[in-house]
Amino acid sequence: MRASAQPTAQSGGYFRGRIVTDGQVIEDGLLAYAGERIVYAGPATGFDTTGWAERELPAGAILLPGLIDLHCHGARGGDFTSGSNEAIRTAVDFLHRSGTTTLLASTVTAPRDELIDAMERLAPLAQEGLIAGIHAEGPFLSPVRSGAHQRGHLAAPDPGLVDELLNASQGQLRSMTYAPELAGAEELVDLLTARGINPSLGHTDCDAATAAAALARAAEGLAPAGFDGYSSRPTVTHLFNAMPPSHHRSPGPAAASLRAAKAGQAVVELISDGVHLDPQTVLTVFDLIGAENVALVSDSCAATGSPDGRYTLGGSEVTVADGVATVDGVLAGGTSTLLDVLRRTVAAGVPLADAVTAATTVPASLLALMDEVGSLHPGYSADVLVATSGLELVAVLRQGQWLPELRQ
Repeated sequence: MRASAQPTAQSGGYFRGRIVTDGQVIEDGLLAYAGERIVYAGPATGFDTTGWAERELPAGAILLPGLIDLHCHGARGGDFTSGSNEAIRTAVDFLHRSGTTTLLASTVTAPRDELIDAMERLAPLAQEGLIAGIHAEGPFLSPVRSGAHQRGHLAAPDPGLVDELLNASQGQLRSMTYAPELAGAEELVDLLTARGINPSLGHTDCDAATAAAALARAAEGLAPAGFDGYSSRPTVTHLFNAMPPSHHRSPGPAAASLRAAKAGQAVVELISDGVHLDPQTVLTVFDLIGAENVALVSDSCAATGSPDGRYTLGGSEVTVADGVATVDGVLAGGTSTLLDVLRRTVAAGVPLADAVTAATTVPASLLALMDEVGSLHPGYSADVLVATSGLELVAVLRQGQWLPELRQ
């Protein structure tokens, strides 16, 4: 890119490192940005740096697109369902500074009034651009596979409640986890897809046939709905977790989800944090269906970024010991950031470029933000994660602003 074709360097600069984006690696890369936008990302030899300020990075630095988390419940003591406005903003700020520059704020099962209140508290953050929308995990979940969700507040699919939540969220509800075997689930899927909301299959005790039919119905409903930031493929909430294990005579929803993902009709979430899934399971899924059909998620809770102790997840008290969050002995979300998940995915044997795709490009496509975030290209938001060769955090650029360093 010649200097005459370049914008000015006002409120920007450039830096060099190993660029990993869109399944590719540029060993000697350079990224330049002006204001909130990337103006160049490519080989260092392709950009004239005259007049541009350089930010020096450590030797061996890796440049990644800002990470995108479709499923996280909070951090730094803040819970997205029950937390105060201040606690929620603290959680979002921590996640941004941890490298998750785009996220859906996830709620858990709770009484109707509390869910509506949560939507009303989270909506302004979406309007400010601090979050990309809201994910409701429940309350239309299986009582057999409820996990840490409070069973007393589970409910059958209720169109009236969906409308109330959508109104309270001011249109910012983007995804809802549901169990397809519940009475009224088919109508729920039709309602959600008609409103451009992603039906995410999960917390289910269904069989393979039910899961396959539900995913096909959701994919068909979403096919014409790829507008206004909504997904065109249904997701599967934390594959393998909160669903029956696959057996050779009873394959269950996991097998159906993998087949649908392989066919490009679904995307499966994986919590690759070393607790929710064995590393070999993670590696197997990537090998079987490809990175383009996987979304890495953290499922982070209020304990993320904080020491062991007791925390809140919706209306439940969570105990965290050795970094593992539980409610009455049942896993209750994660305590890792998405960068932690990315690092463990690579440690499991997944190629770095594939793992990055599953934490950036894929979730960006599900939010229909693929021309805004999730890749390092001219014109995209200047959301860049700088990491060491071991994927330890160095710095975070979000919308052209370097975020303050995290401190314990």
